[in-house]
Amino acid sequence: MKFTLNNRFTKQLPADPILENTRRQVTNACFSYVTPKQTANPEMVHVSHDMLQTLGLTKEDSTTKEFLNVFTGNSILPNTKPYAMCYGGHQFGNWAGQLGDGRAINLAEVEHNNKTWALQLKGAGETPYSRTADGLAVLRSSVREYLCSEAMYHLGIPTTRALSLALTGDQVLRDMLYNGNAAYEKGAVVSRVAPSFLRFGNFQLLAAREDITTLTTLVDYTIKNHFAHLGNPSKETYIAFFKEVAEKTLEMIVHWQRVGFVHGVMNTDNMSILGLTIDYGPYGWLEDYDVDWTPNTTDAENRRYRYSNQPNVGLWNLFQLANALFPLVNEAAPLEAILDTYKLEYDASSLKMMRSKIGLYDEFDTDFTLIQELEANLQLVETDMTIFYRTLANFNVNAPNEALKLLEDAFYNLGALTNDIKSKWNKWFAAYASRLKLENTSAEKRKQQMNLVNPKYVLRNYMSQLAIDAADNGDYTLINELYTLLKQPYSEQQKYNKWFAKRPEWAKHKVGCSMLSCSS
Repeated sequence: MKFTLNNRFTKQLPADPILENTRRQVTNACFSYVTPKQTANPEMVHVSHDMLQTLGLTKEDSTTKEFLNVFTGNSILPNTKPYAMCYGGHQFGNWAGQLGDGRAINLAEVEHNNKTWALQLKGAGETPYSRTADGLAVLRSSVREYLCSEAMYHLGIPTTRALSLALTGDQVLRDMLYNGNAAYEKGAVVSRVAPSFLRFGNFQLLAAREDITTLTTLVDYTIKNHFAHLGNPSKETYIAFFKEVAEKTLEMIVHWQRVGFVHGVMNTDNMSILGLTIDYGPYGWLEDYDVDWTPNTTDAENRRYRYSNQPNVGLWNLFQLANALFPLVNEAAPLEAILDTYKLEYDASSLKMMRSKIGLYDEFDTDFTLIQELEANLQLVETDMTIFYRTLANFNVNAPNEALKLLEDAFYNLGALTNDIKSKWNKWFAAYASRLKLENTSAEKRKQQMNLVNPKYVLRNYMSQLAIDAADNGDYTLINELYTLLKQPYSEQQKYNKWFAKRPEWAKHKVGCSMLSCSS
């Protein structure tokens, strides 16, 4: 197993001079050197062959003792010094001060095919940023992160990736729902991969501490290595940098809304500067189309991170980043203009995305109202978002009165469809049929195009839970089946048709399927 190292983060940015792994406030630095914890009896559970190839590794590499040891933290790559990043952030809207990589350790940056990738272990032990936590992860959360990272990538959503999932052989104490019922669970480590794990919070913490020297160094580093096309650092470049971060963030969130993904913990320390989905904790997919749903138990009361509010939170988080970058620009107007543009661009991008979901490719002023009425109807009774949109591709413009029958599998309780609700649906289907007749697209072509934006398969919460339960008993076949299924989420895959189904009744309120904590 051989990597071409490119450790630019540690070479170009200031390090914490203290080497002891003690909890502390770290100042005037972007990271701290730290060594992963030795594990008792590591065992590789699954490896992403896609990511092996991306990193220039072979399937054979992944079966070696060296691979197992490196990606469980038991040995360190030659000529590398693992480190944890220093950042702060707003959590649930409140400034939390220094946070940092509390259970993530960056191994190195490697280069392959002219691309640089940061390799990171999640759950590999304590760092100076772990506060009162142990820096470890459990199998349940690790399965969810591993599968979701790869599922999101194949859905076409900007995301960090996952290379491997391993058991450590250690037992880890966790209070799953923060309700005083702690229990020991199997320890695990996920190796994560991204061009960079930099977050909004990396910049925020330096600005909050008025450490403008280190802030400037970090912003210049980020532009040089990740936004080089913007040119040399200057006031204009800093503004252009913020504009591009806003655009990438918006694009990511529009994709989330398209497939019904709810991140669950959109704190500013969980927002990637590259517009990647990062930190898969209490995420979930909308099953019934409840726009107020959040998967996060911590957010159950205020629902700050509910599905419908994700675009607004994206804007709020960008406002915090703008405040952090302000000392380098010293002018509010250009930053405010970018934030104002986000609002307009989100509305336009969202409308375009929704048109594509229902097969509209020309633009008519009435489309906005048609989509609003559709979204209102989807909330009249429990309606499965994924099944509804995927099945809608089979809509017959010449028989709109047959649409309810066509879509009945999307409803959780057909008995809840009162005559009044049926009437509202039939009225919408008639309007939809009339609108489709204004398109110059054949029914077959429309179906093909709709099926490229409406996945047949997503990582439903209960699917993850089934894989976790099996893995807890030493059976990893379901992890592999879901990994394989989710590599082609837009394809029919008839042999996996059992996964194109509504959430089972048993999963409606089951822990791990409906609500999760931040440690999930």
